[in-house]
Amino acid sequence: MKKVLIALDYEPSAEMIAETGYKIATALNAEITLLHVIAEPAYYSSLDYSPIMGYSGFMDTIDPALTDTVKDDIKKMAQEFLENSKKHLGNDSIKTMVTEGSFAHSIVDASESGMADLIVMGSHNRRGLDKLLMENVAEKVIHLSKIPVLVIPIKDGEKKE
Repeated sequence: MKKVLIALDYEPSAEMIAETGYKIATALNAEITLLHVIAEPAYYSSLDYSPIMGYSGFMDTIDPALTDTVKDDIKKMAQEFLENSKKHLGNDSIKTMVTEGSFAHSIVDASESGMADLIVMGSHNRRGLDKLLMENVAEKVIHLSKIPVLVIPIKDGEKKE
């Protein structure tokens, strides 16, 4: 395994996922790419972010009414999030990638285009209405991927202590 793709979102668990994926990739002496998939701007307007690896969110800096401008801002902030994640991991050689679209399809497409040998991502245990409304991204990635997928189980609200 020479290339590892680590998919990160803005959940507090992203720090643990990044660090776990990083440890595995460095043990394999593999190239690392951090990936963030952006969703529709409306998705971001309702989230309350906690600081994650030095990144505290961006909701004060964008106007949800300006869709094209918002998308550009979201892409810039996603890249900033990944750059802060690289700094947190202490490795400037880590590559970053920001894509847009369906979470699962975008992760698999990124793994194929980057010729990754392993995908590392988290799995969130959702309950009730959240479970019905949110797609199970990890399950879908496992179904679509042609390469191994390491899913790190995460319980709601869990983050590295």
